[in-house]
Amino acid sequence: MRQVRHLLEAKGNAVYTITPEAPVLDAIRLMAERGVGALLVLRGEALAGIVTERDYARKVILKGHSSRETSVSDIMTPSPATVSPATSVEECMRLCTELRVRHLPVMDGNRLVGIVSIGDLVKAVIDDQANEIDQLQRYIAG
Repeated sequence: MRQVRHLLEAKGNAVYTITPEAPVLDAIRLMAERGVGALLVLRGEALAGIVTERDYARKVILKGHSSRETSVSDIMTPSPATVSPATSVEECMRLCTELRVRHLPVMDGNRLVGIVSIGDLVKAVIDDQANEIDQLQRYIAG
């Protein structure tokens, strides 16, 4: 059973962050530059929340607020669900489905060590299934 640590070993521990006081415009620019759909919001080294493109669409654009004048703290999800490096891929999939989220920060104690997305999780499941099919075909072929 694959764990989050295995996903981070394969994809790396790159995490893009922003401060709660930053304007939403800065967050959207950073997401666009990095090609990501979410940023973790840090207050110092502590995880304060997560801000996503969905937050922007629903809490800024649809409400007619200004991206320059609205701070990240106004639209972020505070205290997001987190996982540890030892959490299984299956548990992460369950959490994403149950909580209707697409990103899970990875914490080792109080230290942020990465982030996994629903895309990372789906890729891991597909890779595991392909590996199992290959092994079964080799077994049958004898």
